[in-house]
Amino acid sequence: ERPRAERDALLASGRPHAWRLNMEKAIRTAGIPLLWEESGDGEAGQIEALPALWGDVVLSRSDAPSSYHLSVVVDDALQGITHVVRGMDLYHATAIHRLLQHLLDLPQPAYHHHRLILGADGRKLSKSEGSTGLSALRAEGASPSDIRRLVGLV
Repeated sequence: ERPRAERDALLASGRPHAWRLNMEKAIRTAGIPLLWEESGDGEAGQIEALPALWGDVVLSRSDAPSSYHLSVVVDDALQGITHVVRGMDLYHATAIHRLLQHLLDLPQPAYHHHRLILGADGRKLSKSEGSTGLSALRAEGASPSDIRRLVGLV
């Protein structure tokens, strides 16, 4: 909502910045309701996207070319992805993805959100948290059934 001259001056200053989606305006433009087809471990069927719950989401920052939300919807469209499988931790983010798909006139894939695989401490297994990967478990002699049991799939 800043005037162009002010935006240009801020960009020229080199100060850190972020580009945000004006959620109220985006929702008006999109014409809610937006839906997605869900087949995962939570509620299945046609799910109503509620992007307003997120507020004005960041689309780009001065230290990153694009946000996760913008990157995944563009990447999925460019690759012709028809079915997206993600963890339940990203279930609610699908509302943002559906809004961006609609605003950018991108195709809408079907979604399947699975429950998260948790470690002994109850936290999700994650590379960023240094969780042990499957290859390390296999190298230590764990069988597929051992791994399924470890992550609570049996």
